[in-house]
Amino acid sequence: MLRSVKELRGYTIQARDGEIGKVHAFLFDDRAWIVRYLVVNTGNWLAQRLVLIAPAALREPDWTEQIFPVDLDSEQVKESPDIDVDKPVSRQQEIDLHRHYHWSMYWAGEPGIGALGVPPAPPVTGTDSPSNDTGETEEGDPNLRSTREIIGYQIAARDGDIGRVDDFILEDDGWFLRYTVADTRTGLVGKQFLLAVSWIERIDWHEGRAYVDLMRNQIENSPIYDPAEPVNRQYEERLYDYYGRPCYWE
Repeated sequence: MLRSVKELRGYTIQARDGEIGKVHAFLFDDRAWIVRYLVVNTGNWLAQRLVLIAPAALREPDWTEQIFPVDLDSEQVKESPDIDVDKPVSRQQEIDLHRHYHWSMYWAGEPGIGALGVPPAPPVTGTDSPSNDTGETEEGDPNLRSTREIIGYQIAARDGDIGRVDDFILEDDGWFLRYTVADTRTGLVGKQFLLAVSWIERIDWHEGRAYVDLMRNQIENSPIYDPAEPVNRQYEERLYDYYGRPCYWE
C-alpha cells in the first residue's frame, strides 16, 4: 500500500519489551529511492537520542494503532552504536550497526535481508566504490539522505520553479519511495500533485532544488493529489497515462 511519509512520522516503535520511541524521519538511498533506515527519537528514555532501525527489523505493522513492532528489545537498542544522524553516515558505522543487530549487509548483496524484502543497493563506481570486498570505508555515504532534509526543497521544471517538495509517498511493501508531493500553493492558493521519483533528473543538494524533465503547465494540468484520499492503482494509472510514462508495476 502507498502511504504518506509525513503521516508515518510519529508512529510508535514497539520493541519486544516495550515502547522505545517514535519515528522521526527516514534515511533513503537516493540512487534507488529505497528506505534503508527509520530514524527513531527515543524520547526521555534515552535523552532524545536518535537511533537507526532497519526495515528488516520490523514485524507486521499495526496501521490502525500507528505502531511499528520490531524484533528487538530495549537493551539492544540502548547498546547500539551511537550515530550522529545529522552527519553523513559512514559505511563503517553501518557495518557496526548491522553487526550489533546481526542484520544482513545490503550493500554487499547478502541474502536474508528480512521479511520485507528490501533489495540491495545497485553497484557503485568511482569514489563511492567500496574500499574492499565487504564495502568497508570510513567515508560518509553521500547517497543516504533524510526525508526531512528534502521536504521543503524547490521543484524546478524545464521552464522554472513549480513549487516545493511537501511529502513523499512510500510503498510499504519493499519500502520504496514512489512519489514526491509537489506543493504549488502560495498561502492558500494552489494545488498538490504527485511526481514519480523516477522523473527527477537530479537534485542539487547545495541549492536545495529537485529538477524534473517536465514543463510547468504539464504539472499544473496533471491529476490533482488529495492528501485526504489514499493513492490507489486507479489514480496511478491516470497519472502515468497523462504523462505517457511507463508504469513501474508492469
